[in-house]
Amino acid sequence: MAKTWILRAGTCLTTAAFLAACGGSGSSSTSPISQQPTPQPSGNTWTQGQFSPASQFKNECAAPRSGSDANGNAFSDVAGTLSDELFWLRSWSNETYLWYNEITDRNPNGFSNKLNYFDELKTTATTASGNARDRFHFTYDSAEWLDITTSGSSSGYGAQFALVTSSPPRDIRVAYIEPNSPASQAGLTRGVKILSVDGVDAINGSDTDTLNAGLFPTTASETHSFGIERLDGSHATISLTSATVTQAPVNAVSTFDQNGRTYGYVHFTTFSPRTAELALFEAFEQLQTANIDDLVLDLRYNGGGLLAIASQLSYMVAGPSRTSGLNFETLQFNDKSGGTNPVTGQQISPTPFYNTGVGFTVPSSRQAPTVSKPRVFVLTTSRSCSASEAVINGLRGIDVEVIQIGGQTCGKPYGFYATDNCGTTYFTIQFRGVNNKNFGDYADGFAPAQPVGTLGDVMPGCPVSDDFTKLLGDPTETMLSTAIAYASNGVCPTPTSVSTKTAQDLAAQINADPALDLRNDPRIRALEIAATLGETAEDNQP
Repeated sequence: MAKTWILRAGTCLTTAAFLAACGGSGSSSTSPISQQPTPQPSGNTWTQGQFSPASQFKNECAAPRSGSDANGNAFSDVAGTLSDELFWLRSWSNETYLWYNEITDRNPNGFSNKLNYFDELKTTATTASGNARDRFHFTYDSAEWLDITTSGSSSGYGAQFALVTSSPPRDIRVAYIEPNSPASQAGLTRGVKILSVDGVDAINGSDTDTLNAGLFPTTASETHSFGIERLDGSHATISLTSATVTQAPVNAVSTFDQNGRTYGYVHFTTFSPRTAELALFEAFEQLQTANIDDLVLDLRYNGGGLLAIASQLSYMVAGPSRTSGLNFETLQFNDKSGGTNPVTGQQISPTPFYNTGVGFTVPSSRQAPTVSKPRVFVLTTSRSCSASEAVINGLRGIDVEVIQIGGQTCGKPYGFYATDNCGTTYFTIQFRGVNNKNFGDYADGFAPAQPVGTLGDVMPGCPVSDDFTKLLGDPTETMLSTAIAYASNGVCPTPTSVSTKTAQDLAAQINADPALDLRNDPRIRALEIAATLGETAEDNQP
């Protein structure tokens, strides 16, 4: 039986080897998978403003697939035309797109490419800050998408690279390392700077193909050489061979005493794959036993994933007395939906604060651990997206004090159901999430010491830059030390700059050739999209 997949949108996130500072062009709206030219559409008549049911055109394909997918599900394709595929996109968008009434209804028969037509089926509205409201409208080859959603592994070194600056003079750092990976075995640590890749200057070099091929291998058993600078200033040349690496959702968990208080620290990197459920249970069982005074939740590189796990994490923070009978998040669809989910046809019901396993990797009979805190410190950057933001919003909805340390989050209160038709999986925004107070107005993200949304209250916390000079979990690392200081006296410490950029560096970046920007490489855009998605769950409900 085919699954219906639902996920929260996110961008600029981790993959097995990729992190990028948000900014510039944002995520691609087109598929990273090359498509063959399709024939001219024919056979359906367009009347502006009149829409046949999407079901009339579903699975009618110009090039129907036969057989079954990798999971053994038989394809439903039947012989059709490109026109059928385009008219399905039109009707499906009109039925399910959150802002369907802001789509300009163009004649599908004027398009010879379904991806180009799909790009037109979105709003052009902007947020209060001037950003495009819909930055998450894209497609994926269905076979590739199935592979992403069924695998918790990918090829790489287990080194999460941060493109702090992606144009010359570039600054490429190791953000963190996956345990038991080629990178960890080679002795790489957070903060290591990449000086060269396969002999090409990584800071000022123009051979971006070689740089990206070495940094982001696409298959296992690729060997590349790297010139590196370690945190102590020493230089070395090392070789790394890519392998199939499984991401550890909880990269670090620890407790430490500071200023007479016991702190719990969790570096949580993804709400997907499903193993994230078990990883969180084990981490919070450790923290619950330690009887901590304050919790620091490090979501600086967490792009999102399974909403049910976000609900579990929020319960683990807040505990039973603060969550009982309250809603973690409710999905709101377009104004055609009433009380019915337009994708599944089911009655819309809120997501509660799950206080047990939900069956991903923990049985429902197992009670969730909790530290039961009235406040939590959350470390964020622009790579903190989607389900990470849902945790912030969900906790604020039940009056848990969320103190934000770091940078502005990416601003993704939206989500979608991945929908396959004729070999292409489409992602169009279909819902927004609101908390127990019916608030979900954070399309420009959460920012410390700034108002939330157009009329929101000020988010408590301190703006702090990501600090690559210290290991994550080190109490002297700038974000974590700021949280500790704020916990002691409620005041942000005097900012300490960790940037090494000169005025000449900044001028060079402003005038840089776009062709030299590593993020403009198609394979990097593909990695961004893959990172946006992670793994999802059927209806994202247990």
